[in-house]
Amino acid sequence: MGLTGLQKDSKRASDVPLRDIVAHLAENRAQLREEWVRRINDAQLLTAMTKDELFAEATSVYDSYVDALETRTLESLEAYAQNLSERIIPRGVETHEVVGIVLLLRDVLARSLFTKYHDNPALLDRALDAYEPAANSIAITVAVGFVRERERVIRQQQESIRELSTPVLQVRERLLIQPIIGVIDPHRARQLTEQLLRGIRDTRARVVVIDITGVAAMDANVANHLVLTVEAARLLGASVIVTGLSPEIAQTLVNIGVDLGKMRTVGDLQGGIEEAERLLGYKVVPVAEPQA
Repeated sequence: MGLTGLQKDSKRASDVPLRDIVAHLAENRAQLREEWVRRINDAQLLTAMTKDELFAEATSVYDSYVDALETRTLESLEAYAQNLSERIIPRGVETHEVVGIVLLLRDVLARSLFTKYHDNPALLDRALDAYEPAANSIAITVAVGFVRERERVIRQQQESIRELSTPVLQVRERLLIQPIIGVIDPHRARQLTEQLLRGIRDTRARVVVIDITGVAAMDANVANHLVLTVEAARLLGASVIVTGLSPEIAQTLVNIGVDLGKMRTVGDLQGGIEEAERLLGYKVVPVAEPQA
């Protein structure tokens, strides 16, 4: 990927070729990098990093930044931005911090150009014409790379949470319970079905209790998916008992044409387990009190 508009702007700035700007930034690398780190600290950005870590990252980012200006390409910077994001996101670094440090670097370097060309306004204008489009492209590249990586991490965390929040529990031989809590969207509904059917197959379950006490509502699509899940479980040889059915969900099932008389439902989880044990031939009796 090239830097948008850079070649055209460099021609307009023929008196100040971009290579001269790059040479200036390389020559003053230590001073400008230290000024940038100072500005980062003053703005209280990247506070999750130690002083040494911040200085090391600032050095790498600065060099990648100047390299992107010199080569007029963003590939190496994109790769570094992704690598940086993978390392700092788990430490709690926020998007505004990454955007903030890149904008601070852009400003620090722009100020150095003002200082270099302050006695020649025309030359300064040409220098900024060459620098600003490239600097903006770099800032966007780093910010977008961080946001993409953050979104990937969030999706991964959401997937892990879904898996943890929809367990299939074996409470006794041939008996499974699937407690469902929270909002059920189509993706989670499919996941519920897959986990349940896998559990039935792996444990050779004969009865499954699906408890939806913790589900406040579901739309028609998800309700229909619940019905299909019950039917799929039956095809695998397992009877399904649905517990905790709220009036709202019951109405949704009726509205989509489900005959609740054909769906085995019990008011609460305890009653569902008792019904499941009856179907399995278990009989629970109280243990006699030991005689004194």
